[in-house]
Amino acid sequence: MKTLVNPWIRYSILVVFALLVVVPFASTIFGGFKTLGELQSNPLGPPANWTFENYAAILSGDRFPSYIWNSLYISFLTVSLTLIVSAMAAFAFAQIRFFGSAMLLNFLLLGMLFPVATGILPLFLQLRDLGLLDTYWGVILPQIAFGLGISVLLMRQSFVAQPGDLWEAAQIDGCSYWRFFLSVTLPLALPILTTVGVITLIASWNNYLLPLVVLNSEDTYPWPLGIMRFRSEFGTEWTLVLAFVSLTIVPAVLLYVFAQKFIIAGLTGGAVKG
Repeated sequence: MKTLVNPWIRYSILVVFALLVVVPFASTIFGGFKTLGELQSNPLGPPANWTFENYAAILSGDRFPSYIWNSLYISFLTVSLTLIVSAMAAFAFAQIRFFGSAMLLNFLLLGMLFPVATGILPLFLQLRDLGLLDTYWGVILPQIAFGLGISVLLMRQSFVAQPGDLWEAAQIDGCSYWRFFLSVTLPLALPILTTVGVITLIASWNNYLLPLVVLNSEDTYPWPLGIMRFRSEFGTEWTLVLAFVSLTIVPAVLLYVFAQKFIIAGLTGGAVKG
């Protein structure tokens, strides 16, 4: 079947969209290696004289270990609890038939329609009433709640795609739902578990708005909030800001690149049932 679009046109469109992503990304990384004067005269191109002072100032800062620890702690608990809760919920929706399951699943998936920003005010008030402001759990629990919709959806599709004969054979042998979930379903679902884990980790690592609203003490700031140290009422140290942003996004990009094979395997694992 002949393609309806000329290949050159298709490739040109792809190149344009690729440049829209690559140019800002490269400019951000290059900006961290420039002086302020060179950044103003050459904001997009590579630096004429590479300087590592900006990155060294950030990595040797007194708050660097605290930011890293807080981000790792929040991300680890967010990923772990999201995988546990979403896996059990997805298994219930995939294997257990109960009254209102479809309606409950649709209600859960409605959360995917609303970004965090739309509910930040009522969320702030609820966290205040629960005494969770300026605590790690004030960030972790909302991140889990907002990530459950897509996590349950992806896992449920993967669980449904597993052969039904496995559950029938397990029932004959007297296997319970819990034993089947731990011994059969989860080992077969490692690709989708990896996919959900990577997506949740990247989202938690890059989250800026929620910690900004919830956390007040600098001792609890995760890595993205460290950027505020380079902004003041008198000006912004843009070279340090760009270096800091680079250190924030590069680990997430590298993680996605190395885990791309597992992500694709997890997303396509439920495409064909049987």
